[in-house]
Amino acid sequence: MSANNENRRPRPRMGGMGHGGRVAEKPKNFKSAMAKLVGYCKPFAVVIIIALVCDMLGVVFRLMGPDQLRKITNILTEGLMGSIDMDGIMSVIKLLIILYVAGSVLSFVTGIIMTIVTQKVNRGLRDSISKKINRLPVSYFHKTSTGDVLSRVTNDVDMIGQTLHQSISSLISAITMFIGSIIMMTYTNWIMSIVAILSSIIGFVFMGQIMSRTQKFFAARQKWLGEMNGHVEEIYTGQKIVKLFNAEDKEKAKFDFINDKMRENNWKSQFLSGLMQPLMGFVGNFGYVAVCVTGALLTMKGKTDFGVIVAFMVYIRQFTAPLSQLAQAATTLQSTAAASERVFEFLEADEMEDESGKSHVLTNVRGEVEFEHVRFGYTEDKEIIHDFSEHILPGQKVAIVGPTGAGKTTMVNLLMRFYEINSGAIKIDGVNTSEMTREEVHDLFGMVLQDTWLFEGTIRDNLAYGKTGISDEDLLKACKEVGLGHFIHSLPEGLDTVLDDSVNLSAGQKQLMTIARAMIENAPMLILDEATSSVDTRTELQIQRAMEALTVGRTSFVIAHRLSTIKNSDKILVMREGDIVESGTHDELLALNGFYAQLYNSQFEVA
Repeated sequence: MSANNENRRPRPRMGGMGHGGRVAEKPKNFKSAMAKLVGYCKPFAVVIIIALVCDMLGVVFRLMGPDQLRKITNILTEGLMGSIDMDGIMSVIKLLIILYVAGSVLSFVTGIIMTIVTQKVNRGLRDSISKKINRLPVSYFHKTSTGDVLSRVTNDVDMIGQTLHQSISSLISAITMFIGSIIMMTYTNWIMSIVAILSSIIGFVFMGQIMSRTQKFFAARQKWLGEMNGHVEEIYTGQKIVKLFNAEDKEKAKFDFINDKMRENNWKSQFLSGLMQPLMGFVGNFGYVAVCVTGALLTMKGKTDFGVIVAFMVYIRQFTAPLSQLAQAATTLQSTAAASERVFEFLEADEMEDESGKSHVLTNVRGEVEFEHVRFGYTEDKEIIHDFSEHILPGQKVAIVGPTGAGKTTMVNLLMRFYEINSGAIKIDGVNTSEMTREEVHDLFGMVLQDTWLFEGTIRDNLAYGKTGISDEDLLKACKEVGLGHFIHSLPEGLDTVLDDSVNLSAGQKQLMTIARAMIENAPMLILDEATSSVDTRTELQIQRAMEALTVGRTSFVIAHRLSTIKNSDKILVMREGDIVESGTHDELLALNGFYAQLYNSQFEVA
């Protein structure tokens, strides 16, 4: 909830890796990843099949060409001994034109269909990721960097789209051309066909060996790309802190480490996969020579004619060309498998419990809150809230104080059901929050956090975030109460001013915006987590008066480190190491001369 959330489960920081850092890589399953992708494309199965059939028919038409060239060659050969049959040649040429034009049209149709399907699949994947984000628990984002999630949405989804658009149709074309060439060569001359096939077997053996060794490098490349995005996002966001502590060299070293890992895996994957095409080219040329020599020997023995040799010169090219296409498609598919694994790993992450069956809705909320023997830990082996119990009456202003790491923000996280408790119960107006949906619980609270989150949009949109039907009068009233009235009126567009790089807001103004947003929310209960931490003393007094008016009649929870701001609270809960060690009003706790008195007095000691 805040920048220094106590006891929250820390997420891995990309900047924390050194030269001895872990390679965050797990073995990837090529078949499993591709099976998931195929399953995701099922809604488009019929359209994809139509496109592939068109592509296959186009290949078949092109395969019929060499046989017609054989006929032309034989007609010309026979004509050398007499007259050339020009009518026969023209009829064959017309048929060739029809075949090649039809093949091109079908390939064009395939390209259009696959482009449409690719964009729809990409949109569907991004839409699924967007919906998935809303179903993931807060804990997921505490252990996963923002940059890594962004990399899955952009780089990995784009990689999948490229495969669908290019590799799938190319793969089918190559397979069709390969099998069709074998059939046509066998039909034309089975001896020369066997020579062509045997000369190509060596290529498949090498291609299989290379593929089996390169997949792990493609998977690592995608993973380190996510690590890179996470590191850059983190350092860019905190660039002022990096400069303040003169940590540029340190962060540069960490960046270089990740960059070296990317280079290493990129080089290995591209180098090994790059061997495929020249290897296939060599195999193709070798087969071409073998067929030419065999054809010449057969012609000399009178077992074939010159037209067959001409046809086979084309067939062998058609036969070996798919080998290069298969090699290229295999390379792309390996990258796609790695990207698919990351995307579906995100889509299959554990979600929050389905609460569609819960229908309990609180009406006329009074704001009575009760913690009954609450126990909680971010990990199973470490409990940080130990048997927490407290009863808050409706309308009370409750301050939660304690040293850093005492569990203050954790308690608010549990109250909001950002995390589920291990045991015990949290009740609002006598109803266990576990019996209500999270959305219902969230609607009960207005929140002002230490982190000030504003998005690029108008001031109106930021203030009325998540609310509809809010009038300008209500927005301006809230701004005036927190001291933003003059600032809003000074802007050229007023409430319609767009908050972007051209509008410079101080940290205090951003804090005031979030406080005004909470006022407009008008929820029956409030949570204030260091709500005045970013404003000056004068503004703080103004906000305190606004907060006093805002909290009247509402149960409110205030997390504060400056204890002077919560002296008038109805109840102060003093936390230490996950337990409430003291409870009472300010005067009562001072009279006890215990832990709270130590905290309070320490803020006024003069060194």
